[in-house]
Order: sequence, then C-alpha cells, then structure tokens
Amino acid sequence: MTKADIVNEIARQTGIEKITVLKTVESFMDAVKNSMINNQNVYLRGFGSFVVRTRAEKTARNISKNTTLVIPAHAIPSFKPSKSFAAKVKQIPPEQVKADDKDVD
Repeated sequence: MTKADIVNEIARQTGIEKITVLKTVESFMDAVKNSMINNQNVYLRGFGSFVVRTRAEKTARNISKNTTLVIPAHAIPSFKPSKSFAAKVKQIPPEQVKADDKDVD
C-alpha cells in the first residue's frame, strides 16, 4: 500500500477531501520524522512505536579490495508494532503473504 492508497482509503472512509487528507498524512509523517531526528520516540497506543535504536560498532570486509573496515556505531529508525497489532498480523497464513512482500534478507 502506498501513501496515495492510504490517502484514498482515508478519504473514502471519512468523506474528507483527498487534498486535506494528503496534507494531514504528510504532516503526521513529518512529525514522526522530526521527532526521531531529535532523538524522541513516538508511541501510538494500539499501533506501535517508532523508536531510535543504536547499532553497535562492527567490523566489515570489502571482499573486492580484500580489506577490513570499521563501521562506527550509529542510530537508526525502527518500528516496533504493538502486541495486539503483531498478534493480528501473525494470524495471516504464510501462503497468503505476497511473494514480493516476503523478507528477502
């Protein structure tokens, strides 16, 4: 689902004009991004939390140059779903998950 799909769905459900919904959705995303950039987590009860996590320093290898490099510790944005949200998603049978949406790590 894209941002445009979300805007269309909210506009359909609420009867609010799409342009107003788009501004609201973009304002929400800006608020979340700005909070996380300022190292503040965002908690949405029943949905989940947008949190800033720290990745530890690690050593990596550049195989093509046969060298070792150090990747410094750094902050990354992360989303942690609420327990109720995660439980509902877990009920989806694996065969119903779209192939292009599966984890490819």
